[in-house]
Amino acid sequence: MDPTTLPPGRHDADTEDIASAKERGWIDLAPIDETYQAGEITATEWHSAVLDVIEPAYLNGDNPRAQSGHSGDETHWREARSLLVDLLPPHGGTFLDVGCANGHLMESLTDWAAEAGIIIEPYGVEISTTLADLARTRCPQWARRIWTANAMGWKPPHRFDAVRTGLDYVPTDLRGAYVAHLLDHVVAPGGRLIIGVYNEERHQVTTADLLRSCGYTPAGTTTRDHRHPKIQYKGLWLANA
Repeated sequence: MDPTTLPPGRHDADTEDIASAKERGWIDLAPIDETYQAGEITATEWHSAVLDVIEPAYLNGDNPRAQSGHSGDETHWREARSLLVDLLPPHGGTFLDVGCANGHLMESLTDWAAEAGIIIEPYGVEISTTLADLARTRCPQWARRIWTANAMGWKPPHRFDAVRTGLDYVPTDLRGAYVAHLLDHVVAPGGRLIIGVYNEERHQVTTADLLRSCGYTPAGTTTRDHRHPKIQYKGLWLANA
């Protein structure tokens, strides 16, 4: 998920079209961000409120992609997510999907990576108990590799060669602390923290700039054209020294 909020004064039709193309759920999620920023709810309450929106939307999906938050068909799913292969360590290794939902990205990325000659061992962590249970049911071969936890503060039993997450999994003011936690406790030394896939306007590098403002310089980036001409699918990775 990517709860995009509109900048003040830009609520015109074109901006709303771009915002919807970035993330179809921004209308439902933006008020939660606004309430948090106003100091009316805590970070824990923010997570609960976001989960109240995301969980039923995913569970009501009638296919594995929808249960992973993607509204397109299999072709569009691959177009939107397979660029993550570009960000994986060339040698492969253990891979943790943070916010793994029903496990479909774990499945897909394992196959896409293998096509590129990269062998990964997938793991997942999911804040929703119901979605984590669904992932274990769908992927019984990996059931013991899927945990139920909020990744912010979670310390796994071992660290991983590559960890994928979205920055939107925590409130805006906690994103630097979230990245620090993952690098300190979840990504293995010498491993990669992968951010993505996220949607941005072509000329923007908002996510990379946010990371730089927190003291993190992307070690690599990748992009792919989006169906909306003004937007690109993007991803980046940070090296864990």
